[in-house]
Amino acid sequence: MKMKRYILIIAMFIVAFTSCKKFIDVNTNPNDPVDVPAKLLLTNTTIGTAWISGSYLGRAAAVLMQYNAGLSGDPNDIDVYQMDDKFDNAWNFEIYTTIPNLRIIINKTQAESPAYAGIAKLQMAYIFSVATDLWGDVPYSQAGFATEFPQPRFDKQEDIYQGNGDIKGLLDLVKEGVADLSKPSTTKPTTDDIVYAGNLDKWKRMGNTLLLKLAIQISTRNPTLAKSTISDVITGNTFINDNSLDYEVPFANSTSNQNPYFQYDIVYRPDEEMASLRFINMMKLLNDTVRLNKYYTKPNGVFTGYDNGNNVVAPTLANRSRYNTYVVGSLVSPATAAVPVRIITNYQRAFILAEAAVILGTAGDANALYQEGIKASMKKTGMTDAEINTYFATNPAIVTLAGTTAQKQQQIITQKYIASVGNALEAYNDFRRTGYPALTVSQFAAGDDPNSIPKRYPYISTEAQRNPNQPNPRIRTNVKVWWGL
Repeated sequence: MKMKRYILIIAMFIVAFTSCKKFIDVNTNPNDPVDVPAKLLLTNTTIGTAWISGSYLGRAAAVLMQYNAGLSGDPNDIDVYQMDDKFDNAWNFEIYTTIPNLRIIINKTQAESPAYAGIAKLQMAYIFSVATDLWGDVPYSQAGFATEFPQPRFDKQEDIYQGNGDIKGLLDLVKEGVADLSKPSTTKPTTDDIVYAGNLDKWKRMGNTLLLKLAIQISTRNPTLAKSTISDVITGNTFINDNSLDYEVPFANSTSNQNPYFQYDIVYRPDEEMASLRFINMMKLLNDTVRLNKYYTKPNGVFTGYDNGNNVVAPTLANRSRYNTYVVGSLVSPATAAVPVRIITNYQRAFILAEAAVILGTAGDANALYQEGIKASMKKTGMTDAEINTYFATNPAIVTLAGTTAQKQQQIITQKYIASVGNALEAYNDFRRTGYPALTVSQFAAGDDPNSIPKRYPYISTEAQRNPNQPNPRIRTNVKVWWGL
């Protein structure tokens, strides 16, 4: 894909000249030969975060989470858990080419323009969280320093999140990034910041909402740290609390700058996947077909899905429910891809705080936050106020928390799952740490364990060939990550 190649070319050029410093050393290196402006790098890394979320890693998660069903090619393999040798490009050319660029931004700007360094730390924390959430132990503290650490160690996931004596954890990295945004800067982002146009208050809100995301992720393994982190963010009262503040990366209609979902599902590989029959049936049971029609098309007035793992002939392309305007933009001729990839959102924040109130006892009315999340999602998809009000009036049992702590958590995560169409990585995280929503394995499942939905992505073969630190033999996909069930 043209835009992906463009990102890769820039990234490879930058990485080729990257100097090496210790992970926590963010001072300017006067001997650094790289002279790529931070403003160019920031645009590049921002687009990189969107590709990491919305390209292959996210598409695979969308199949595993049964938003989509695979019909052929890689989606078909993923649907039956045959996942070996699927993620090399995402590992090599998305995650671990974006990280060095972020290291350069921090190195170049920490002393004089920490606004840039702060943003880079937030993006870095998000990208590393994706990597460790999918694979568990990954290169972290030594990643992005190709000359000094050509074979970086695989740090333990608990250390990546929480830190240890010589590793700065993700939670502290985010806090440091947020703090940098309040420091005096000789240069600040403007138009090179394609998300917030240089509004550092919005970046602070993004960073604090990222803290909520990371904290809830470890709430089962370290509830004390999770609760204190979330409580501090609530007290600070600076987080995403409106849809207009969402961290979402915009795209356009030009072939070099199209939304990655649009490129794959509409332009290049329209025959490989369609809506999962299981997701369609769930939405029908919840009487949520208005929102469903924002997510998926309704050919001939009928939602038509395909069961995960099935091997019967699929409907013709014209008769398949496929991603609709919320995910891929307008499908009306001429088709347009000017729709963002949504990464950290207002509805996500509301559901996190609702869950935290239920399971951790943090401040806030769990039911009010739960309803706020549903409404924010519905509004985001394009539902009208009248449609939202009608849904709430006619489905009181669905939109009202009730029952035990576990039952309330299930309600919250199920609605968060529904809201996360187009951001399947978050749904995959929630499913693996809570067991919700209640999904069953695909038909004709295979892979490492045909009896369970994969609990992690398999390590990649190219990394194994060049880095003896990658666990060997590779960890099977039915082995949970550190924070998982």
